[in-house]
Amino acid sequence: MGGPAGQAVGERGVGGVGGRGGGGRQGDSGGQGRDGLTGWATQNGGTTGGAGGGTVTVTSGAALVDALETEGPLTIRVSGTVTLDGMNDITSDKTLIGVGSNATITGGGIDVDEAHNVIIRNLHFRDWDDDAINLQDGSTNVWVDHNSFTGGNDGAVDVKRESDFVTISWNHFYDHDKTSLVGHSDSNTADAGHLRVTYHHNFFDGTETRHPRVRFSASVHVYNNYYLDNEEYGVASTMDARVLVENNYFENVDNPTHVGYASSDPGLLTARGNFLDNSGAVETDGSVATPPYSYSLDNAADVPSIVRGGAGAGRI
Repeated sequence: MGGPAGQAVGERGVGGVGGRGGGGRQGDSGGQGRDGLTGWATQNGGTTGGAGGGTVTVTSGAALVDALETEGPLTIRVSGTVTLDGMNDITSDKTLIGVGSNATITGGGIDVDEAHNVIIRNLHFRDWDDDAINLQDGSTNVWVDHNSFTGGNDGAVDVKRESDFVTISWNHFYDHDKTSLVGHSDSNTADAGHLRVTYHHNFFDGTETRHPRVRFSASVHVYNNYYLDNEEYGVASTMDARVLVENNYFENVDNPTHVGYASSDPGLLTARGNFLDNSGAVETDGSVATPPYSYSLDNAADVPSIVRGGAGAGRI
């Protein structure tokens, strides 16, 4: 049965909006703040991107590709609109950040492939022909923050093939279908014990599916996100994944969560403190541990105003 407006639903039914995990503090507006890193990307030594290296500003696709391939720490500033073709590798120890409020990457995407310590912030991604951002082949410590994604062909941000220690925060996803995949195949059991990802303060704005769709993950933490008019479903836990869903706001979402999906076997999913506004029931199964890092929870009822006011490119 669906939850009416004003109803906060916990793991076993109606509960307080302020459900919290062992690592979370309740009621600090804006989580850790719009500019601060929290979540899984703080673990495994942390994520600093290009800190300690030089800075380069690029205004063309060719210049961007050259900078992405540069070895060693580097901050890459994207100015204006640059056009890429296909997927383009970014090397370790990089910060890729947009200048101002309109920096845009169109046509192609960024491949974080066997790379470590990468930050991607303040960019508009549009009309990509594969993925906008793809993490794979054991990439670790990646922070994707304050970006906007629309109109692409496949995934906006996908995390695959044993990648780990990732935070996806304060992004705006809109006018798009396949949003974010964690684990690409039911047969890739090597992902088990990896794929630790945090999603917080993202705006899933009319996107259809995969917010995220999770396979095999040791821990996916989904908190303080705003789900609006998502046609197919919100969060899906499959193939023995562990997913904690807390203090999110679901508005006009018939299927906020799934345990198992399509041909994929079920995963575990614990839900607490979520707010259901004209939305369906939260589906749960099993008990999922709270992540080891410190984080602050906003009241679920406040999430729409907080996220609308802070998510997306041009907000840092």
